[in-house]
Formats: sequence, C-alpha cells, structure tokens
Amino acid sequence: SNFNFISTFMHIILKNKFLYFGHYRIKCAIGKRGISKNKKEGDLCTPVGKFIFEYLMYRKDRNKNFKTHIPKKIIKKNMGWCDDSSSKKYNKLIKFPFPYRAEKLFLRKRSYDLLLVMNYNRHDAIPNKGSAIFLHVADRKFTPTKGCVAIKKKDFLKILPMIGKKTKIIIS
Repeated sequence: SNFNFISTFMHIILKNKFLYFGHYRIKCAIGKRGISKNKKEGDLCTPVGKFIFEYLMYRKDRNKNFKTHIPKKIIKKNMGWCDDSSSKKYNKLIKFPFPYRAEKLFLRKRSYDLLLVMNYNRHDAIPNKGSAIFLHVADRKFTPTKGCVAIKKKDFLKILPMIGKKTKIIIS
C-alpha cells in the first residue's frame, strides 16, 4: 500500500487555527488563551511542540466505520483522564471510581466521540505541566478548548486513515 510512503513525509502543521495535512486545510479550535511554550495545568493554552498520536479513543455507539493505522480503544462509561498533579496517574487514562481529580471521557456532548491522544507530558509526566492534550471533535461554533485541538468530525474521519505511528502534529 501507499500508506507507508505517505506517512513518512506528511505531518500535520497547525498554523492560525488551521491544520494543514497533505492537501487538506482544516479549520480547528485551540486553547482559549492561544499557544504557549510554557504550558501549565489549567492555563487554557495549547502547547507548542511536535507530538505524535499514541492511540485513538472512540465511542463505539457513535462511530461505526472508520479506518485507522494506530492503536485504538473504546471509550467506556467508567473511563477518565487524570488531571490531578498530586496523583501518580497524572496525565493517564484511569477508571472510575478514582480517588483523585479526573475528567470523564464518556460524554453526552460529542467532543470525545473520537479523540487522538498526543504524547504531550505523557511519560514521566511533570506535575502541573498540563494533561489531556488531545485532537478531538469540535462543536459547531469551534468553541475554544482548555488546551486541546478540535476539528469537525467529518474532517477527523477524512484525515484519520492518513495518520500513522510516525505522523507528527507540529504546533508553533
């Protein structure tokens, strides 16, 4: 297949609230306070850097057919993401009940119907440096995020098959 050839050369570039990927130009939402070189937990900024996507998480009840080349996990009702710096599970996937602060991943709203986990502050996570930096689904108004990047579901499904283990998102 052409896939390996494509994925070796193509990265996703984020510039001025657009993602550029291959010949696509995709409108996106970013953190409410813009892009930061010095991201902190709760600062509403999207971090500067080059990140890969570790895996896809998705709602099985809301996504039937999609193609992906990266590992995937179904979002279950008891799943969350720890955003509490005092926990050893900071910036990791967790299961409820959970003794620390964590964000629910199984939502009524559509934002987490599909989400790609970026490897920002993930391994040996530095407390308070920011957590849960995802590429996820935007709402109709492209409401600014708490630090994630968000795109229309239609666009997400369009680029998902083009994303591989080596694909980087470059945020500057």
